[in-house]
Amino acid sequence: MRMRNVEIGVGVFMLAGILALVVLALNVSGLNLSQQSDGYKVYARFDNIGGLTPRAKVSMSGVQIGEVTAIRIDTRMLMAEVEMEIFDDVDYLTTDSSASILTAGLLGEQYIGIVPGAEEETLADGDYIQDTQSALVLEELIGKFLFNEVGD
Repeated sequence: MRMRNVEIGVGVFMLAGILALVVLALNVSGLNLSQQSDGYKVYARFDNIGGLTPRAKVSMSGVQIGEVTAIRIDTRMLMAEVEMEIFDDVDYLTTDSSASILTAGLLGEQYIGIVPGAEEETLADGDYIQDTQSALVLEELIGKFLFNEVGD
């Protein structure tokens, strides 16, 4: 009987450990089990999005205000078009706001940083952010540095 209690205790301990690993993996990856669908869509076009992926964070002053929902090619302008869902309570982004693709941390996770402008009119569902800055691609920077050094 004593051996059976030990086996049950070890089994419960293993299940608790596996559950803790699953919760940790969900928190680290930024996945949500509940879909937050209350918000409005805003679009931006970039020359180069680097490693930006859907579900990347959209932040302002370091605070998450939305997430990237889709990335596609605008066939008319031949640029990457990023669709962002901004949380409903963020109703103060002005039409002259700017969007930049930034890199966070050592692993290079990319996200979109929004800097609000000074206009009175705010962005509505379906509007485009006109002022954008593309991602910095390390290979391009190294190439520019090498070609500038060779030229001198």
